[in-house]
Amino acid sequence: MARTRLSRSDRFDQLVEVSWALVRAEGADALTLGRLAEHAGVAKPVVYSHFGSRAELLAALFTEFDGRQAAMLEASLVTAPATLDGRANAIANSYVGCALAQGRELTGVLAALEGSPELEQVKRAAEHAYSERCRELLQPFTGPAGPSAPSLTAIFGAADGLSHAAVSGALPPEEATGELAQLIVAVVGKS
Repeated sequence: MARTRLSRSDRFDQLVEVSWALVRAEGADALTLGRLAEHAGVAKPVVYSHFGSRAELLAALFTEFDGRQAAMLEASLVTAPATLDGRANAIANSYVGCALAQGRELTGVLAALEGSPELEQVKRAAEHAYSERCRELLQPFTGPAGPSAPSLTAIFGAADGLSHAAVSGALPPEEATGELAQLIVAVVGKS
């Protein structure tokens, strides 16, 4: 069977997709560059040309997830009313929805990101960008500065907890989403 030659961009996308599948099947600890090459059906140098290390691969997975989460938020905003409730629902639906779409494998990748300062920096930068976008969206319903940093920390701490509960089956997704939207309205309303 002849191998299909992919463009560099398509190969990168394929490697990310195979990485998520490997994490889903065997957990984040099983994700190595060698295992990725084996599962993707490519030579190790192909994988190493995209990711110089396991840390770079994990960072790429998180960055890909973060991009999908931001895109899901923007898509939710298209149909959301420009009210506090509308924006809270868009944020809650996209945050919990993206976690559900990714599934349990995200937890392993997030745990691995905590392991090194470089990976932690990637995670923090992405979280900051998402948080700032949400601050912009919620600012019309607060003072000129938007929700405070502690308020956003509370919102996203709850978002992480509720998303995890929905992914693990401890809460129905609609309860997690509804509770998060209510919390956003309450926190922003007190600002």
